[in-house]
Amino acid sequence: MKTKNVILLAAIVISFSIAVFGQNGYVKRITSKSDRLDFGVGGTLSVIGAPNGSIRIEGWANREIEISAEIEIQARSEADLDRISKVTGFVTDESLGRTGIVSVGPHDKTYLKKMDKKFPKELLGLPFKIDYIIKVPRYCDLEIDGGKGSLHVAGVEGNMKINYLESDAKIELVGGGILATIGIGTVDVTIPTRSWRGRFADVQIASGSMNLNLPTGLNADFDAVILRTGKIENGFKGFVPRTRRDEFTEKSIAAKSGTGAVPLKFTVGDGTMKISEIGRPS
Repeated sequence: MKTKNVILLAAIVISFSIAVFGQNGYVKRITSKSDRLDFGVGGTLSVIGAPNGSIRIEGWANREIEISAEIEIQARSEADLDRISKVTGFVTDESLGRTGIVSVGPHDKTYLKKMDKKFPKELLGLPFKIDYIIKVPRYCDLEIDGGKGSLHVAGVEGNMKINYLESDAKIELVGGGILATIGIGTVDVTIPTRSWRGRFADVQIASGSMNLNLPTGLNADFDAVILRTGKIENGFKGFVPRTRRDEFTEKSIAAKSGTGAVPLKFTVGDGTMKISEIGRPS
């Protein structure tokens, strides 16, 4: 896909809010930036988030991507805000079958060399945040890299690769596969129905809590592990030991549910894992 395929919002829309003083003595400004572009079913979307900020991705029926970003910047003067705002936001990288959304700002020295070679050193590293709401075709693949902030993915059927340093993440699986690594925080993973068209799942969090919501009648080969400290709270009644030697403990579950087949693996370094069953008649 080329830039000429950008539709409806061919010109990026930016709107400014009133600047206010923050508690740290900095002036704060919030801006919005939007874009919309053609995107074929089955393509790959890559999102590189800001050091701070949330990412929400929703699947829809349109063959296009819609990007809405709220950008918060801080500085000690209006003049500094003006300078920072010119280099803070996102850029897109478009090619056949793949689109990238890349967050840029005063943390990115490589980008600054291209856009503002005389950017003041004292403005490097000033706090900013970008919150995204992104709509994508239901059938596509996702690659998401984030810093610190919430993550929500829903309504997307494809392969997902997710890396976040610190997040409260909610992931609703429709189909495809997922490989996710979270450093610190919480992860909620939901498989809404037993008929989900999944191929695999491997979700890890180094420190924090993981909540798994699994449907009654799920067909899976299931592994859950606590590597160091913490425990597993298992509320799923459909698990049976995968072999006669497998014993369920507070640290490890190696199980089969239904006919098996789909490999599901969930790992917590330090923390808790809660497994709940949804859809069972009361």
